[in-house]
Amino acid sequence: MAIPDIFKQRAQSENWDLNDAAMLTSNQTIEADVIIIGTGAGGGVSAEVLSQSGLKVVMIEEGGLHTSDDFNMDELEALPSLYQEGATRSSKDGAINILQGRAVGGTTVVNWTSSFRTPAATLNHWGTHHGVKGFSPEEMQPYFEKMEQRLNVEKWAMAPNANNDILKKGCEKNNWSWSVIPRNVAGCWDLGYCGTGCPTNAKQSMLVTTVPEALKNGATLYYRCSANTLTFSENKVESVECLALGKDGKTPTGVKLSFKAKHIVLSGGAINNPGLLLRSDAPDPHGLIGKRTTIHPVNLNLAKMPDTVNPFYGAPQSIYSDHFQWPDTDEMGFKLEVPPIQPVMGGQIAGFHGVQLTETMESLPNLQGTLALMRDGFSEESQGGTVELDHTGKPILDYPVTDYLWKGLRKAHHVMAEIQFAAGAKSVKPLHMDANFYTNLTECKKAIDSLPQALFRQRIMTAHLMGGCVMGEDPSSSVINSQGHFHHADNLSIIDGSAFPTSIGANPQLSIYGLALKQSSELAKQLKAG
Repeated sequence: MAIPDIFKQRAQSENWDLNDAAMLTSNQTIEADVIIIGTGAGGGVSAEVLSQSGLKVVMIEEGGLHTSDDFNMDELEALPSLYQEGATRSSKDGAINILQGRAVGGTTVVNWTSSFRTPAATLNHWGTHHGVKGFSPEEMQPYFEKMEQRLNVEKWAMAPNANNDILKKGCEKNNWSWSVIPRNVAGCWDLGYCGTGCPTNAKQSMLVTTVPEALKNGATLYYRCSANTLTFSENKVESVECLALGKDGKTPTGVKLSFKAKHIVLSGGAINNPGLLLRSDAPDPHGLIGKRTTIHPVNLNLAKMPDTVNPFYGAPQSIYSDHFQWPDTDEMGFKLEVPPIQPVMGGQIAGFHGVQLTETMESLPNLQGTLALMRDGFSEESQGGTVELDHTGKPILDYPVTDYLWKGLRKAHHVMAEIQFAAGAKSVKPLHMDANFYTNLTECKKAIDSLPQALFRQRIMTAHLMGGCVMGEDPSSSVINSQGHFHHADNLSIIDGSAFPTSIGANPQLSIYGLALKQSSELAKQLKAG
């Protein structure tokens, strides 16, 4: 059954204003009521809300416009075109792989659809320790409810695939709690290749929901358009200066675009937002821009199972466990989930080479993966990293791996091994360059304790980027206030996950949706009033 491409189906009939900056041949100046930089979870929701209020909205997106007709479940096409730096983005030292979307719709186009409300403990921590106002669990509940309805967020109703079922079985055997993951899908075909873009439009990403709605409301979209600098003058942003990118999505064409508006919204994410502000010499009297960037550091175990798993098919994530998320001690908590293991992404995540990689990937049909999302930012020993600029002006994350994090990673390896062996694994391998597949739990735990805790030996990655422009009411400890307004410019807001003072302790997309709905609704009222 052919699935109609939303953009091809509706763009002409609804007179959508779409502009591919790669096709422009001369410099331009564009004016609007609101300029939104980024079209992911924060920017997409903000564009819908602000355009619904009658404001003239212009969306700026660095990535390309890729729609369902382009999504063919081919990793070798998707990774270079839909991810930041072709899915090769990493921390400053290269030790942490960073997976982040780069397209109209942002990371919502390529994420695995897991949709959790911000845990109450996290929201309460923000109020108590970071002075955030208006984000209590009770105050956020209506915003989460509205976004869950808008994006069809519900617990996955189908049986988990084998990859996820192993996590469930292992938790049950150990008497550890687990639950079913809510997903933002409608009519999902259960294909499993969510990370390459949804060819059936089942994933309720910004690409198929809020961005089209904003365009229907008269918003304008410029894509392959890179925000280079903000021009600041007398406590205001006078303009957003952008570079048109060529059809490769990377090389500037020489065409420049200048955007001017009553209000500017940054929604480019926890690395790109600080990068833009730093390039622009934004007012920063306390040196806070780019600080406290948290990432949910992730480690993994691979297990060889006696039966076929085929970890590349079926809903990527449907089971999770928070059993170790909020420990009674000060040790780092973590959330347990599984990753889908498609061949290309699986090989990249494994990080092995030569015979070791070949032998591991030969076992792919029987491989199961379990991952731990480490909850950073909640302890004095875990303050996240810092976004800075490299010699070319590109933003890059310097993220120190502390003894506190090493201890948490080691415990997570132990727990994941216990789950996998309890679920019947023949052998388990902590994802570490010096590890082997171990055939029993005692041997595996002994190896985990002896493996060197060192960068480039321990595999660490992340797909969750938070902080860097953290919110709070005190300008001496925050970049924006609790409404998202930049402390040092009257017409600048930052509305996305870069506002979070800590990591979430859960996949962050629904947290960003709720924050964006709250802050953009308040902004719409302010702009309409005055």
